[in-house]
Amino acid sequence: MSTSSSLDYSGQAVAPQRIIRAQHSLSQLESLIQPYGQRPLVVGGDQSLARLRPYLSSISSLAVSTASYGQDCSETSMTALSKAVSMHQADVVVGVGGGKALDAAKLLAYQHHCPVITIPTSAATCAAWTALSNLYSEAGAFQYDVGLPQCPDLLILDYEVIQTAPPRTLIAGIGDALAKWYEASVSSGHSQETLTIAAVQQARVLRDILFQKSAVAIAQPGGEDWQQVVDATVLMAGVVGGLGGAQCRTVAAHAVHNGLTHLTPTRSSLHGEKVAYGILVQLRLEELIQNNHLATTARHQLLKFYGEIGLPMTLADLGMADVSLKDLQTAAQVACQPDSDLHHLPFTVTPDQLMAAMVSTASLMAGSSANPIPSSDEVCP
Repeated sequence: MSTSSSLDYSGQAVAPQRIIRAQHSLSQLESLIQPYGQRPLVVGGDQSLARLRPYLSSISSLAVSTASYGQDCSETSMTALSKAVSMHQADVVVGVGGGKALDAAKLLAYQHHCPVITIPTSAATCAAWTALSNLYSEAGAFQYDVGLPQCPDLLILDYEVIQTAPPRTLIAGIGDALAKWYEASVSSGHSQETLTIAAVQQARVLRDILFQKSAVAIAQPGGEDWQQVVDATVLMAGVVGGLGGAQCRTVAAHAVHNGLTHLTPTRSSLHGEKVAYGILVQLRLEELIQNNHLATTARHQLLKFYGEIGLPMTLADLGMADVSLKDLQTAAQVACQPDSDLHHLPFTVTPDQLMAAMVSTASLMAGSSANPIPSSDEVCP
């Protein structure tokens, strides 16, 4: 199945120029690449490149070269990839893999004025869709993001390839996609802009689809519900950010993720797992600071859903049961930096308040005057 869409509305990157989604779509990889260039550089991690090798080996009419991005989409890896583009004289970049590989490919193509094709190998993120690349340090700590002028030229979603990914990646993708509603609704829910209204409503529909279909999708990989959940996490989640822009893309849930990446223990957890935990933190902030009982209800609903599908609910679930107060302060301070997306919340948050929310995400108590925010010397994970 093939679909096409406009690149932008008034300069706003909304969607890939072309989308191919089908079983065995990579069997046509040669003909799919040809309209975009004759010397493709395929960028991915070692495992993703190995997974794509059978398809690449059958290509005879194109001069194909491959390059690994390493472990992170970092300034160092981008420098090495840039040299690979120049040495191969690449005229199109093909990104294959998870979010970091696809972010590296998109940024590389932008830097070299090349078309870019994205091929996700899991449903863990919507990076195959978006006009955005996140940059990390060599140690995996989030540094900054780069907004790109357009979405990928071609997105190839091969369900057969996605199905070979570990089930954990789909669960993480569900967590990442869920954040679209909880972040967009709090940052943009009162907007009068038509496309922003559309983005927020799409985020609500996305949440409902995930609530209704995720358990069956995880239990029956390859089935109809599974395919619809894959479409939701890879494609529909991208629509929300495309229509709504940055203000609908990230708030506290992603800010918490960014802070946690600065702590070594979270290297073992996936992007969407940290974001899913960050949603609970965001709701906990709304309870503690605003005494928002609707946030309490939403968090209880999520705790039940997380328990059903296996998303993390606490720092311990992220492998951080023994995190020190000093490390927790580091994560909170990163998340509260002046340029952080956390400040899209309609209220001010201090690092101490964020720490209190981070250690009480699974609490079943509603925020009230009897449940005050502890000071930093009272916070103990």
